[in-house]
Amino acid sequence: MMAELSERLRAVADLVDDGMAVADIGTDHGYIPIALVQEGRCPEAVAMDINVGPLERAREHILAAGLSEKITTRRSDGMRALEPGEADCVIIAGMGGALTIKILEESSATARTMKVLILQPQSELYKVREYLAEHGYEVLVEDMVLEEGKFYPIMKVCPGSPYTLTKEEAYYGKGLLAQKHPVLRSFLKRELEMKQKVLRELDGKSGDHICRRRETLQEETACVERILGQWESGRK
Repeated sequence: MMAELSERLRAVADLVDDGMAVADIGTDHGYIPIALVQEGRCPEAVAMDINVGPLERAREHILAAGLSEKITTRRSDGMRALEPGEADCVIIAGMGGALTIKILEESSATARTMKVLILQPQSELYKVREYLAEHGYEVLVEDMVLEEGKFYPIMKVCPGSPYTLTKEEAYYGKGLLAQKHPVLRSFLKRELEMKQKVLRELDGKSGDHICRRRETLQEETACVERILGQWESGRK
């Protein structure tokens, strides 16, 4: 059985360096480690999940692929059950931003032994990026894919030194902004439309909460308009 990855999972897998042993946190079906080993990209992997059901499915898929000797499955809360030296690369994909930060924080000593970490948080991206900056995780590569109407940013990071981000970089990704990434462009256009719609809905309404909400949306709208305007002018 050859693993077929969705566009999102393929983008995650493609950021793993050849020859690295991988630990996939929250592995679910085990598709990423299976694909990486099948393709000869990774010599071995550990597929980890806190839940018994997904881990059992991963075991079944690994067995069907004939990779039980190369991919170990293990029940683990985050990285807690990962042994020293077992992995060069950790993948944390498909989780909320708060949970991603929690895993990195609770196993910070283990995380900082990794050569690279591949992160694909599903929410609170600015909090994840701020955490990475404050705790010294250098962002090596950023990518973003659009799959079934949802936007998925992906980051390849490595332990380094703390740095600072602008508000725009924290919200939208320094690397994605520098690339003028086409998927980020689509994301920003959708964000702009949504914010403008909410602002129209707030017209004529009053109250302290409404005023604060309106001011925040106006600032965010101006920021997105500025980014898109700079990009458009740069294309002429």
